[in-house]
Amino acid sequence: MRADLIVVGGGAAGMMAAGRAAELGLSVCLVEKNDRLGRKLAITGKGRCNITNNCSVQELIASVPSNGRFLYGAVSAFTPQDTMAFFEGLGVPVKTERGNRVFPVSDRALDVSQALESWLRRNGCRVVRGEADSLLLEGEEAVGVRLKDSSVLYGGAVLVACGGVSYPGTGSTGDGFRLAEQAGHTVTALRPSLVPLIAKEEDCAELMGLSLRNIGLSVWDRKKKKELYSDFGELLFTHFGLSGPVILSASSHIREMEPGRYEARIDLKPALTPEQLDARLQRDFGENKNRDFANSLGALLPRKLIPVAVRRSGIPGTLKCNAITREMRWDFLRLLKCFPFTVEGFRPIAEAIVTSGGVSVKELQPKTMESKLVRNLYFAGEVIDVDAYTGGFNLQIAFSTGRAAAEAAARKQGDKGGDLP
Repeated sequence: MRADLIVVGGGAAGMMAAGRAAELGLSVCLVEKNDRLGRKLAITGKGRCNITNNCSVQELIASVPSNGRFLYGAVSAFTPQDTMAFFEGLGVPVKTERGNRVFPVSDRALDVSQALESWLRRNGCRVVRGEADSLLLEGEEAVGVRLKDSSVLYGGAVLVACGGVSYPGTGSTGDGFRLAEQAGHTVTALRPSLVPLIAKEEDCAELMGLSLRNIGLSVWDRKKKKELYSDFGELLFTHFGLSGPVILSASSHIREMEPGRYEARIDLKPALTPEQLDARLQRDFGENKNRDFANSLGALLPRKLIPVAVRRSGIPGTLKCNAITREMRWDFLRLLKCFPFTVEGFRPIAEAIVTSGGVSVKELQPKTMESKLVRNLYFAGEVIDVDAYTGGFNLQIAFSTGRAAAEAAARKQGDKGGDLP
């Protein structure tokens, strides 16, 4: 089989690249080992698919802690607003929610993946079910792909968009890194990003399943003695530690994980100043002056959290509220404003939303995603050493880099590139 462009990987980057290249007149073969395209895309955003973030190019770059500047050309050429207009044009109306997060109006991730698949098929892209085994290289040029079943696909160009190693059940099993290394590329250290955190304290198992909404979270670096991250959002306790959107975001800021180095500090009452919270405690204790301390917190804290908070406070649970001293009250107040957990590590990379690390950006052309080592070899999406915070940024990276690679391949093949600059 022969095509102008062979795309390996049918995820967000691969589908965008395949569809765009076919739209520009190239014959395209998309290789996907799963039984359907966009498998990981269909489960993103808790099944809602956070397509992009409705922000400026500069804001997006600032949200990419790993090699953000490398993406400037690709994201400037296909911006978050372009992504929104693109999906609207495919019949998927979108909406912007808190934090500029963009979702389909239907709240169905499947609508996004199906729209992409229908688009690329309408443009004549051929989908081949198979798993890439190796690149076909002639000298310093990519000329095709050999599949695991020994069949060979020849192409004028090859684009690797296999994803990372997070969520391996969706097909992201590191194939792209293996292909990159075969071509002589450097693959930087792989680690989880946007991943739950393991906590040292046994309290977490006791609190398992408890979800706290609208809490404040800060991460303190004990080694450097400074705050690393702070935000507001939702947190979930698990048997191993901490999860939830605000924790996933925090994890992407932790670049040098060491057991015990970081402390997650939860502000259980971020809307109240210490003075306001003290007034609240005085009122609650006054209304429950003849009740035990442990039985007076029902209006203040979730039921499951009360025994843990009482134990951590050091105040006897059977002490009557009218016997609580000012010093005790202020110690409890400080606990509510800074409920700490010691971070022992990340959960396994297989549980991460995104893989941090990948094909070194030093070996790629930033505007085209073409390899500097092998002609007509391109990379796009999570396989590249770029990763961003949560909020739609990572999918935008996939769309922008996939599109950049497709247009570069079309330009190289002459008049099939249409009116591209």
